[in-house]
Amino acid sequence: MLALVTIAFIWLLIPYYAAVFWAVILAIIFFPVHMQLARLLGGRRSIAALLTVLLCVGLVIVPALLILASLIQEGTSLYQRISSNEIDLNDYLVRIQNALPAFIDNWLNSMKLGGFAELRANISSGAVQASRSVAGRLLSFGQNALQFFISFGIMLYLLFFLFRDGADLGRTIRDAIPLNDDYTRQFRDKFSAVVRATVKGNIIIAMIQGTIGGVAFWALGVEAALLWGVTMTFLSMLPAIGAALVWIPAAIWLVLTGAWLKASILVLIGVFVIGLIDNLLRPPLVGQGTRLPDYVVLISTVGGISLFGINGFVIGPLIAALFIAAWSLFAEQQRAERAKSKDIK
Repeated sequence: MLALVTIAFIWLLIPYYAAVFWAVILAIIFFPVHMQLARLLGGRRSIAALLTVLLCVGLVIVPALLILASLIQEGTSLYQRISSNEIDLNDYLVRIQNALPAFIDNWLNSMKLGGFAELRANISSGAVQASRSVAGRLLSFGQNALQFFISFGIMLYLLFFLFRDGADLGRTIRDAIPLNDDYTRQFRDKFSAVVRATVKGNIIIAMIQGTIGGVAFWALGVEAALLWGVTMTFLSMLPAIGAALVWIPAAIWLVLTGAWLKASILVLIGVFVIGLIDNLLRPPLVGQGTRLPDYVVLISTVGGISLFGINGFVIGPLIAALFIAAWSLFAEQQRAERAKSKDIK
């Protein structure tokens, strides 16, 4: 009976799982701030919860909405400029063809790919279709404003009560878990540490890398710099290769179009700024105790995206981190029990 009621409740939450998920994530991250405010306000948890929600709105939600609005505008504008030939892809591709050595065109013909002229037509057609698809998705997102604001309201409403009643809720969940108190406490601490490490380590570093990449693209005159910066932000959550999937093709494009100086500057920024940020910031933000292996992050991120869409960038690594944390605690308990049994013998 308990299992059926729990499944039914989860089923009710599925339409708004993203709102619930992000409310829980923000509550875990900002809960220490809420506790500080509650102490400063003499234990007035409701006022502290309201102030913490406003802080989340100002620091996280409003900037995210501004970026999203700009992204919708830039994606739509890019599609319109390509459709009206204001951005002439054929001109760019002709310049690339002239910059390539003749043996590449011969190689394409030998591979029965029709030479660079046919490849150019396919690339141009594919780029137009891709820009149409991106613009359509962004426009449909903007048109679903009612659904978005309902989810947004649910998230803020839930976030307030998670701040205000989070401590009591945590104790209730802890009492309901069928594990001993010490094991439950360790898992709770590990859970909070893993969530903060995953969000700080992945999202904050990815945002910094995406921002630097977007600013670099804008300064170098690359079209749709904001769009590429946001793309780099999401791809930066993939370890080792993430940001390079954007700036390396962009650098190659600049080389083939004859912009050698811009390409050199972009490579220097990509290698010595964007590439080093992960190595410099991840240890203090994440810590070695909760850091996941790169291959686990890569597989869990791709799997999360396939199952949960855009939210999978966070949900996938989070599930993997909790899986490893749970089994690590279980292994530690098993080792402790074996050590005790040896001491008794």
